[in-house]
Amino acid sequence: MSVAPAPPLLLASTSPQRSAILRQLGLPFDVVAPRYVEDDDAAVDPVALVREHARGKARSVVAEADGRPVLGVDTTVVLDGAVFGKPADADAAGRMLDALSGARHAVVSGLCLVMPASQEFVGDETTFVTFRELTGRERDAYVATGEWEGRAGGYAIQGRGAALVERVEGDYLNVVGLPAALLVRLLAEQFAGRYGFG
Repeated sequence: MSVAPAPPLLLASTSPQRSAILRQLGLPFDVVAPRYVEDDDAAVDPVALVREHARGKARSVVAEADGRPVLGVDTTVVLDGAVFGKPADADAAGRMLDALSGARHAVVSGLCLVMPASQEFVGDETTFVTFRELTGRERDAYVATGEWEGRAGGYAIQGRGAALVERVEGDYLNVVGLPAALLVRLLAEQFAGRYGFG
C-alpha cells in the first residue's frame, strides 16, 4: 500500500546550515523568518532555554503554516555551566575560543515540531565537542576569517572551524545547527513512511 507524501515542513529559521541539513535528509520544506525575540536568561537551565526558544520560533509562524508541520530549532554552546551564545564582535569571539581551547563543551539544541492540529512535540539533543589546544596565532587567524559571526560559541564546525576540533561525541549535524537524528526519529514516529522514515 502506498503512503501519501507529506506536505513540506515550514522551517522557522533563515539559517543556511539548517536548510542544508534538511536538503541532505531529502526533506521537502519552505523557509520563513521567525518573529520571535530570544531572551537568553543566564539563570535558566540551557536545555530549558533552547527548548523554549525552539517552541517560540515555531509558534511565531504557525499562522503561515497552512496546515503544514512547523519546525523550530535553537542551538547554544555550554562550557562549565556557562552559555556561549553568538559573539557580539571579534574580541568576544576570541575570548570564547580561548575558553573552549583544550576543553570539552556541550552543544545543546532544542527542537519543536508543531503539528497541523496544534499538537506540539518538543525535544532536545546534546553533542559533546572537544577542542584542540589552540595557539594565539591559530585563534587570531580563525577570528580573522569572520566565520564566527552569527555562530553560537564563535565557530562553525562545517567550515574552517573543523580544524579547531579534536573530537565529536554524538550527532555531528547537531553541532552544525540541527539535531538531525532527533528530527528523523520524530518524523518516523508521527508520519510513518510519509517523509521516508519509519
